Amino acid sequence: MSDNKNLETAILANGCFWCTEAVFQQLKGVEKVSSGYSGGHIKNPTYEQVCNKDTGHAEALEIEYDPSVISFDELLEVFWKTHDPTTLNRQGNDVGPQYRSVIFYHNESQKEKAEKYKASLNESGVFDKPIVTAIEPFTVFYPAEDYHANYYKRNPSQSYCYFVIKPKVEKLHKLFADKLKEK
Repeated sequence: MSDNKNLETAILANGCFWCTEAVFQQLKGVEKVSSGYSGGHIKNPTYEQVCNKDTGHAEALEIEYDPSVISFDELLEVFWKTHDPTTLNRQGNDVGPQYRSVIFYHNESQKEKAEKYKASLNESGVFDKPIVTAIEPFTVFYPAEDYHANYYKRNPSQSYCYFVIKPKVEKLHKLFADKLKEK
């Protein structure tokens, strides 16, 4: 990461962090994506604790991005279009509060943009059910264990990666080809 960039941070939770990391890592202007946990009441939770569904944490991403290349609004667009924001505590077959849809805002600008986008989507009728995505103030982000990092890149032929993550990545390529990093 270059020291001369003025990076900003977004904390987004929209399902399994293996899936969401694979999506956001590919965007131009995104410098670093870290999987972890946010929104809970236990300090330094483990993956096993979060999966037990009693820590209050969501599987989340800490996204460091260059706002001169990709805006928070563009990150929100990818966020909304690459998961189902109408299902409470669920994304596909992944069920539990750790898979809930949440935007953890860092400042009033992020909060306003998230609320405006959510309201616009609800009013537009794009989804046949109301959006349940929570918009909450950021408090703390705990990085996940090292073995979660770059999970899809390291395990592309693993069945979960092939059947769940790969279709999300393909959708990203179809919808946002102009926003992808060059290979």
